[in-house]
Amino acid sequence: MAPPATPTTTPEPAPERPANLKALFWAFTWLALQGFGGVLAVVQRELVTRRRWLSNEEFIEDWAVAQILPGPNVVNLSIMIGDRYFGLRGAATAVLGMLAIPTFLVVGLAVVYLHFSSIPQVAGALRGMGAVAAGLVMGAGLRLTGALARHPLGGPLAMAFAVVTFIAMGLLRLPLGWVLLVVGGFACTLTWFRLGLAAASTLHGEPRP
Repeated sequence: MAPPATPTTTPEPAPERPANLKALFWAFTWLALQGFGGVLAVVQRELVTRRRWLSNEEFIEDWAVAQILPGPNVVNLSIMIGDRYFGLRGAATAVLGMLAIPTFLVVGLAVVYLHFSSIPQVAGALRGMGAVAAGLVMGAGLRLTGALARHPLGGPLAMAFAVVTFIAMGLLRLPLGWVLLVVGGFACTLTWFRLGLAAASTLHGEPRP
């Protein structure tokens, strides 16, 4: 009988959770204040890498749900996380953290931009910030691909869905709603069947497919 295979990957540290509502409020306030353009990268770094409130797999699942719900993705995500740890009070606190202080700053910056947007140096600086935001989003996307290896569909098939989504959105410029409905719906259905097969195999003592 062959010896069991030795794990080659290092297990991720156990997730943590916000200590109280105050910590939740300031965490999302700090997150919102950093969200200039590349908000996905900031959210992933703050919630997964820095605070460890979510694993990479949990972040991908929650972000997918937040993306198909109406409203800003990050606000939807804040409601989900706040409700998960503190119920309705947590959801309200997380949204307040996302919107309270940033709203005043955005209004102030809008007034400043209205007066100085015609200056060439200001326009050039904003274009440079846009390039950095694109790089932040690409970096976050690459970090998230590591979680695809542990997806119920398997790494290659999960990566294939990611590539199809990129082609549909980035190259063919198809509407987000249709991509989520068709590609996302097919991926969800296939994952549901795969998990059902795995559960049935486990129940009958068979090796997982």
